[in-house]
Amino acid sequence: MSDPIVLNQGAVLGGAERNRVLRNTYWLLALSLLPTVLGAWLGVATGITRGLTGFVGLIVFLGGAFGFMYAIEKTKNSAAGVPVLLAFTFFMGLMLSRLLAMVLGFKNGSELIMTAFAGTAGIFFVMASLASVIKRDLSGMGKWLIVGALAVMVGGIINVFVGSTIGMAVISVMCIGIFSAYMLYDLKQIIDGGETNYISATLALYMDIFNVFQSLLALLGIFGGDRE
Repeated sequence: MSDPIVLNQGAVLGGAERNRVLRNTYWLLALSLLPTVLGAWLGVATGITRGLTGFVGLIVFLGGAFGFMYAIEKTKNSAAGVPVLLAFTFFMGLMLSRLLAMVLGFKNGSELIMTAFAGTAGIFFVMASLASVIKRDLSGMGKWLIVGALAVMVGGIINVFVGSTIGMAVISVMCIGIFSAYMLYDLKQIIDGGETNYISATLALYMDIFNVFQSLLALLGIFGGDRE
């Protein structure tokens, strides 16, 4: 028969480790927003990403993003992990700057950006709250979310060449739904001890937040942009 004292100590230690991972993830996630803002500001101010349209823009984005994510996974257990992650978030800020510049071209562009930011923060707060109270194991969601994310990616690539505004709106709505669910899934993985590396956890949550923000901003630009 197992000693209950040993079991209780194990549960306490396990809980402490999960709390440490969650705490470090939140700190690194907050820190990662600084290079993102810097990259976005630099891109808007210099127009360096203005020419990244169509196929060229797609190749640069996918190549850079997947290259960085591969490097992050390779360095996540070393001292280089955090700098590589922050370099990735700077790159993502640069990639976001083209959409930001387009939205800032509207009369109410600044308001749209703040609304998208507030909406993303609200979604994150709701998902974090749900993750802390839901007792059910959500690991089974993973395979369905992967399928949904791949469908959105394929749809987005096709729409780069089609250039449909309605298509972009539909993809944005799908993206918001899928990556909001991903937030819940990724947070629950940390809380349940399924993810023990805070750099990997930060990468997952950052991508969730980035995709939700970008999609909200695109929708607001399509339906709420004031050109007058």
